[in-house]
Amino acid sequence: MARCNYCGTTILFGGARDGELRYCNARCQQSGRLLSVSNQLPQAQVQEQIWKVHQGACPKCGGSGPVDVHKSYRVWSALVVTQWSSSMQVSCRSCGVKKQIADAGFSLLLGWWGFPWGLLVTPIQVGRNIWSAAQPLDPTKPSPQLEKALRLAIARQAVAASQPKA
Repeated sequence: MARCNYCGTTILFGGARDGELRYCNARCQQSGRLLSVSNQLPQAQVQEQIWKVHQGACPKCGGSGPVDVHKSYRVWSALVVTQWSSSMQVSCRSCGVKKQIADAGFSLLLGWWGFPWGLLVTPIQVGRNIWSAAQPLDPTKPSPQLEKALRLAIARQAVAASQPKA
């Protein structure tokens, strides 16, 4: 089976192609293009920005860092419809854990109501949130996810600045 070249999700049907690269959807395809632009950025510029964000104030609460990427998971269901997702948040550990706990609570309340996926996915998503909240990131160095997120943000700014104003 094919995997998305941006997010790593398994692609069962469809997806988008960009040359030899495959993406699960158009959003990942666009981010994949930004990722290729981000790989051409000067390493010194990227590292400076990463450390600035990592050691800076939390963008959510304004508290002290270290700031990093925290992933949370949620699911909701309604009879035969179940939707699950993950989200990433750049914040301090405290804000990241709050989001993981909130998404675990959301999933506990609204995840069970679909058959069969709600019953199967809810304990998985709740467990993933608990596991993520219990596993602290290394506060002495930024994670690869933070580097990727900041590389994409810098690339997005560079692409926007290079396009003519309408």
